[in-house]
Amino acid sequence: MAERSFAKEVLKLRAGDGEVFRGEGILAITKALLQSGVSYVGGYQGSPISHLMDVLNDAREILAELGVHFEANGSEATAAAMLSASVNYPLRGAVTWKSTVGTNVASDALSNLASSGVTGGAMVIVGEDYGEGSSIMQERTYAFAMKAQMWLLDPRPNLPSIVDMVEHGFGLSEASNTPIFYMMRIRGCHVTGEFVARDNVAPGFSDRNPVEPKREPEKIILPPHVYAQEREKINLRLPAALAYIREHKLNEFFPGKHQQVGIILQGGTYNTVIRALQRQGLADPFGNTDIPLYVMNVAYPLVPDELVEFCRDKDQVLVLEEGQPEYVEQGIHTVLRRAGVDTRVRGKDIMPMAGEYTGQVTLEGTTRFLEQALPDLTLALTATEVEALRNPLTEEDQQALLTNVPPRPSGLCTGCPERPLFSAIKQVQKELGPFHISSDIGCHSFATLAPFNLGNTIMGYGLSLASSSGIRHSLPHKSISIMGDGGFWHNGLTSGVTSAVFNKHDGILVIVDNGYAAATGGQDIPSMVEPNQIIATTMDAASASRTDAQSIEDACRGAGVRWLRTVSTYSVDTMMDTLREALTTREPGLKVIVAEGECMLNRQRRIKPLMKQSINDGKRTLRARFVVDSDTCTGDHACIRISGCPSLTIKPNPDPLRRDPVTYVDNSCVGCGVCGSNAHAAILCPSFARVDLIYNPRWLDRVSARLRGSVIGWLQARTERRQLETAL
Repeated sequence: MAERSFAKEVLKLRAGDGEVFRGEGILAITKALLQSGVSYVGGYQGSPISHLMDVLNDAREILAELGVHFEANGSEATAAAMLSASVNYPLRGAVTWKSTVGTNVASDALSNLASSGVTGGAMVIVGEDYGEGSSIMQERTYAFAMKAQMWLLDPRPNLPSIVDMVEHGFGLSEASNTPIFYMMRIRGCHVTGEFVARDNVAPGFSDRNPVEPKREPEKIILPPHVYAQEREKINLRLPAALAYIREHKLNEFFPGKHQQVGIILQGGTYNTVIRALQRQGLADPFGNTDIPLYVMNVAYPLVPDELVEFCRDKDQVLVLEEGQPEYVEQGIHTVLRRAGVDTRVRGKDIMPMAGEYTGQVTLEGTTRFLEQALPDLTLALTATEVEALRNPLTEEDQQALLTNVPPRPSGLCTGCPERPLFSAIKQVQKELGPFHISSDIGCHSFATLAPFNLGNTIMGYGLSLASSSGIRHSLPHKSISIMGDGGFWHNGLTSGVTSAVFNKHDGILVIVDNGYAAATGGQDIPSMVEPNQIIATTMDAASASRTDAQSIEDACRGAGVRWLRTVSTYSVDTMMDTLREALTTREPGLKVIVAEGECMLNRQRRIKPLMKQSINDGKRTLRARFVVDSDTCTGDHACIRISGCPSLTIKPNPDPLRRDPVTYVDNSCVGCGVCGSNAHAAILCPSFARVDLIYNPRWLDRVSARLRGSVIGWLQARTERRQLETAL
């Protein structure tokens, strides 16, 4: 169950030799894996490679036909441990996850894997979530590749290059007995294009052709073997990797007429650099360039021979390397100086130390470099003109935007089941005083922003309960930790719940149970919800059934939790009562509240087509909507402040004697009922009402509607007569 189905697209994976394959980068990677004869694939979802897991899941039938084993792993560490299959045996395997947080989780297994080395090709496809589109802290994979001696591939973002580098990646891994990183940037994952396919290759060993067990003590990561493994990395594996890179020309040279200068870049930034040169009249859309380029599709290790060859006849070169420290630039300095090459290396003295090299940043940097290195060269844009493009708005325009357009911080979706949970916490906090709240990775992290402003720290996926352990003894109230069901199964059960029970942690853990990994697109988890085909009008379990395989409640009880409550998030009253009880009870130990509510985004994706089909088929169909009575609304807008639902907005007051605008529920409302529940729980104005819209009504519905209309009309007329009599 994912946010997008690739059921149709995966049929392209059957393409044979000579056929043209068209699609996006994620599909190209999957096809390249099958063409490379992988034995197993796995991983853990996360931006920007969540869809790669979705593609693999939807392609299970094709994988099974080839004998390829697939697993949706419980964490990145679990995925990395899968690669141990390639240590002793000639099995090719690939796993995927989001970097750098995923790499951090997997670091123990990866370090051991890199130390022992591999026999079969082992590839980690990392989604390099760095820069303007990132959702995490700004770090790169490069540092881990250097310290663990894992080769890092960063291909040019076009489908032929992506596919070739996957296939060569396995060759490089096997030639040097080293696991590799295959880095896919956000835009590269979703770039579209075409390439000429080859036949899929069944793995040499699978359940149809088992491998004979083999033991190699020298690959165990214990002394004295680890000392020999370190020497092997430098004396054998690195030279073998450099030889393979040179022999197969994995890095690319693009000549240009201005031979006295050059640009050194990683493959992933190639498109941006070519566009910058094109805007200066120094390149065309097909990649022909006047400025020589050395494109490192293998970002690590650096190849000294190639760097010396590229730089020897040049006065200056510009190194384009995103982020800091400037590992690549320092390495190039070392290579050139040892070889006696005195080419001037420019880099972070011209380019920003931090941040993504976007089109504008790259254009500014290359322009500064070329103006200094080639002062006689006429550019299409001067540095001053380029800088003016950075912000084409005048100060008056900017001020007008700030005045008229309100800020839009990241927030929860309309009808999100987590919104009423945080509304309840906010109301209880108003009664009992401020809380220390340890937040976690997931949608619920948006509660740290307006309008809830709840949360003190975010330390890692499933680590919220662990992060509150050091502060809990110094607080006036019990600390509250928020964790999602994905984080619970990823890390929270062991590092959080089990540790808290063992250490007698007298705190509160709220586990948001969406039914699947909502934040990453709705992938399955052990406590997943199995949706059925019922079009329900309420937001409870009527629209989904819980599998009996593994439940969060049973897992917590098995870990020793005694105080445990399960509450529907949409019941604000009940949630507030449960929170009060947890905060005030004298019962020692960890208190766990499982807040159940299916992800509304995925629910709407599922039920909207069913509802539309039901209406088109002429079936009686209900759709719940909430409205605000403009005559009753006082214009206080506390309902908006408490929930912040995007469907709650304002409109002019219909009463000419009142100036405050009234609350209005727009057409994005999904009928979750949070606004009404909040109004009731907070004892706000009774202006909210639920309306059931009936499509294809039956005769009884029509008769009931006429009867209700008659009664309401009679009551309204009577009220108006009494008001008139009173006035006279």
